[in-house]
Amino acid sequence: QVQLVESGGGLVQAGGSLRLSCAASGRSFSNYAMGWFRQAPGKQRELVAVIQSGGTTNYADSVKGRFTISRNNAKTTVYLQMNSLKPEDTAVYYCAADRSNIGSRYNMYEFWGQGTQVTVSS
Repeated sequence: QVQLVESGGGLVQAGGSLRLSCAASGRSFSNYAMGWFRQAPGKQRELVAVIQSGGTTNYADSVKGRFTISRNNAKTTVYLQMNSLKPEDTAVYYCAADRSNIGSRYNMYEFWGQGTQVTVSS
């Protein structure tokens, strides 16, 4: 079992930055792909960024060049640095863990955090 706890959300003006953190329990963290998802009201949950165990990353087109995912296996923590935030980035952000270490689809993720709210004002 893996437990995930997100932090770092909040209210920020457009153009600002936030860094989300996701602290994971469990000894196998370094073997998992870790993803950040977001869900805005009335919309489906979407994959924002993923980092595999070896460090390979992938991003949604809407955040490329603005968001950076990283991980610290010693601290069993994954981060999402969000720069140049836009009002359309407003959502609840979730981190999730995928034991298959692929992380490309929602249904691959078995473990989820409770989410943290990010609100970007215009």
